[in-house]
Amino acid sequence: MKQIPVILLLILAQSLAYAQDDYPDLNQISKRLKSLDKNSNVNLSTLTETIGGNDIQVLKIGKGDVNYKPAIAVLGGVEGYHVLSVELALQFAERIATDEEALDKTTFYVFPNMSPEAYAQYHHQLKYERRGNAANLDHDRDGRLNEDPFEDLNKDGYITKIRVKSPLGKHIPHPENEKILIEVDTTSSKATRYLVYSEGIDNDKDGKFNEGLKEGVAFNKSFTYNFPAFEPLAGNYAVSQKESRALLDYLFKQWNIYAFVTFGPANNLSSPLKYNAQEAKKRIVSSPLEGDVAINKMISDLYNESISQKPFMQDNMGTDGDFFQWAYFHFGRLSFSTPGWWIPEAEKDTTSTSDEKIKDTKLFNFMKWADQENRDDVFVDWEKIDHPDFANQTVEVGGVKPFVMENPPFTKVDSIAIEHTDFILKLAQQQPKLEFHNLKVENLKGGLKRISVDLLNNANLPTHSELGQRSRWLRKIRIDISASKNDIVAGHKIELLDRLQALETKSLSWIVKGNGKLNVKAGAPHTGFAELNINL
Repeated sequence: MKQIPVILLLILAQSLAYAQDDYPDLNQISKRLKSLDKNSNVNLSTLTETIGGNDIQVLKIGKGDVNYKPAIAVLGGVEGYHVLSVELALQFAERIATDEEALDKTTFYVFPNMSPEAYAQYHHQLKYERRGNAANLDHDRDGRLNEDPFEDLNKDGYITKIRVKSPLGKHIPHPENEKILIEVDTTSSKATRYLVYSEGIDNDKDGKFNEGLKEGVAFNKSFTYNFPAFEPLAGNYAVSQKESRALLDYLFKQWNIYAFVTFGPANNLSSPLKYNAQEAKKRIVSSPLEGDVAINKMISDLYNESISQKPFMQDNMGTDGDFFQWAYFHFGRLSFSTPGWWIPEAEKDTTSTSDEKIKDTKLFNFMKWADQENRDDVFVDWEKIDHPDFANQTVEVGGVKPFVMENPPFTKVDSIAIEHTDFILKLAQQQPKLEFHNLKVENLKGGLKRISVDLLNNANLPTHSELGQRSRWLRKIRIDISASKNDIVAGHKIELLDRLQALETKSLSWIVKGNGKLNVKAGAPHTGFAELNINL
C-alpha cells in the first residue's frame, strides 16, 4: 500500500478541521498542532506548562535561515472568551505552512492559545466568559480564595444576569425590546427599575456578587504597560504568571520580529490609533508616535481593503495591561490588533421614535441583528427565581448567553480566516527589504580604489518603528565590508544605521587599497540582509 504524502495528510486534516460545526476543544487543537508539526516548514515547541497543566505552544513557520528573515508574530487566545481568535490563529498557521512563496521571504511565529484554561470554559458544562487562568488569587483582597464564584441559579448551564425590581435600580427595560436593560440616570416614575448583578449568590455577605472567582490571572491584563495594579484578574505584579513570563522570555530572543498581529478585543486595524502630541512628549510615552500613527493608518487601509465586513461600534483601542499595547510601547515593534469579527450593524427601523442614544447601544444592535438573522440561541428569557439575598423581592435570571456577542457562529469562521490570512500576507509584502544599487568602483592614484554604493529600503514600511528607534532596543542596521582595517583608507569597516524610512536610500563609500574580491553585507534580523560581491 502506498503511503500518503505528509502534505496530503495536512490538507486532509485542515479540511476536517474546517468541516466541524463548533469551535475546537483543547484536545482538537492539540491534534491540529501535532499535524502541523509534520510539515518540514513548521517547528512546534512548548514554551511552558500552565498551572492548570496545559501547554503554551508556538509554531515557528519558515524556510531556510528562519532567524534572519523579517518575521510577523500572530497571537490567539489573549482573552479566553474570544474563542474565535484561537481558530483564526490556527487556520492562519494551517494555510501559511504550505505557502512556499511567502515563506521564502518571511518567518511567521504563531502562538495559537495564550489562555487555555479560560478558553476551555467554552466547552465546560457551565459556560461563562472566563478570563483568568488556574492560579488561586484573592481577587477582592479579603484574605480568602475563591469564596464567591458564579452560581447557575436556573440550572441552564449558562451564567447570565439577575435583575431585581427596586426603586433604587438604575436599569430599565429598553423601550423597543423589553428583554434587554439599559442604564439611565433618571427616568419616568412609571418605568420599572432594576438592580442588575451577575448570576450568583453573595456567599461572603459583603454586598458584592461573584468577586471571589474560581479563576486566577487574565493573560491580557498582566503586562507591564499601564499595569492595572490591585485590580481583579491582574495579579500581584506584572508578568506574574508562567505563560506571560515564558512568552516574553521567548520574544526577547526573537530579534527578527518586526510586527505583531493580535487577535483580540483591541482594534487598531479597522480604526487606526490617533496621535496625541502632549501624551507623546511625556517622559513615559502614552501615545503612539506620529510616524507610527501614519504607518497604522496605511496598514488600516490595507486591512479594510482585505476584510469584507465593515467596522461598526469598534472603539476598543487597548486596555490597561494588555499584550497589544505592550508589544508597541515596551517592545518597540509595530503592533496591530483586531477582534476579527464584530457584531454587524442591524438594519435600521425608520419608524422608530426612540432616542437615538438609547437605541444605538451594542446590546440593542446585537439583539436586533440576531433577530434579523433568525438566531434564537442567543438569549435566556427572564425567569423568576427565589433568591436568598433578596427575600420577598421579585428576582429574575436571564440575559444574553455568554460568548455570542464576541464570537460569530462557527459556520462563518472559515471565510473570516481566509480574509485575515490574506491580510497578513499583504502586510508581509510591506516588510523592510534592503537592496544595494548604483555600485561604482573608481581607480585612484597609488593603487587605491573608491567604492560607492546606495543602500535602499525598497519597502512601504520603515526598518524600525519610530518608538523602536527611540527605545534603542531593536538592533540597528549593521553594514560590514570584508576588507581588513589595514586596507581601508577611508570609511568604516563596520557602520551602524539607526533607521531607514520607507524607500529611503543611504549612500555609502570606502577607499581601499589592493585587489581581489570584497563583500559588503547590510541588515538586521528584523529587516533581512542584503549582500554585494565586488571584484576590484
